[in-house]
Amino acid sequence: MGDGMNLGFNLPEEALSFKMPDEALTFKQPGMETQPPEQPEAEEHDEAEKQTIRVSHRYGHRHLTRKATSEEALSNALDWHFREGDCYHCFSWGDVDALTFFKHVLRQQRVLYLALSTWCMAGEDVDDLRQWHRRGMLGRVDFFVGEIFPGSYSEVYAAVMDFCHECAGRVAVFRNHSKVMVIVGERFDCLIESSANVNTNPRCENTVITVDRQLVADYVELFNGIHSFDDATNDVPGYVIPARR
Repeated sequence: MGDGMNLGFNLPEEALSFKMPDEALTFKQPGMETQPPEQPEAEEHDEAEKQTIRVSHRYGHRHLTRKATSEEALSNALDWHFREGDCYHCFSWGDVDALTFFKHVLRQQRVLYLALSTWCMAGEDVDDLRQWHRRGMLGRVDFFVGEIFPGSYSEVYAAVMDFCHECAGRVAVFRNHSKVMVIVGERFDCLIESSANVNTNPRCENTVITVDRQLVADYVELFNGIHSFDDATNDVPGYVIPARR
């Protein structure tokens, strides 16, 4: 794990590198103060409230105010200088999606490669990745999605395919339900494992960030070996991590 901190699952709470503030990342619906949301029941909410938590897999609108608030809270709570061996265990109240954690890494360094494994995602998230790529902040992206993705999320799948042609990435469709981001960066490599899909939803989620170059290399090899149900990008070779000191 290198010379950095190696935090295991059995450490006491005060020894963890990261503690989620009680209120900073708490999702609040109208009429609620500090309580996390109960199970939503459609008949108990009017249309305005529904719009604050709904994210379409098509090109719908995200609730930008809530998203910006959660990103600010995460930035204030999480360390800004990741080091080899660091490990962060995070719990959120349904207002932080997996891409928010990726953006925290992206603010620290240029990302050379991202392997993104998810069951579903929103079209706007593909647009974000494309913009970061065009700005030179993000290199190649490979997508690993569930078997229903091309049919049930056809518009997003088409956007993913188009972006892969632009960034020289590939799409692997298989029996997948894992939520993982494998990140190779200019300064450090890390793995983001989360219960959350890339798209935002109002449920509580747990996320673990591990800064470990060898672990990332192992995951790159694992994902390179996955064969897709559809052959749209099967001619694209697997990613090779560049030689580094």
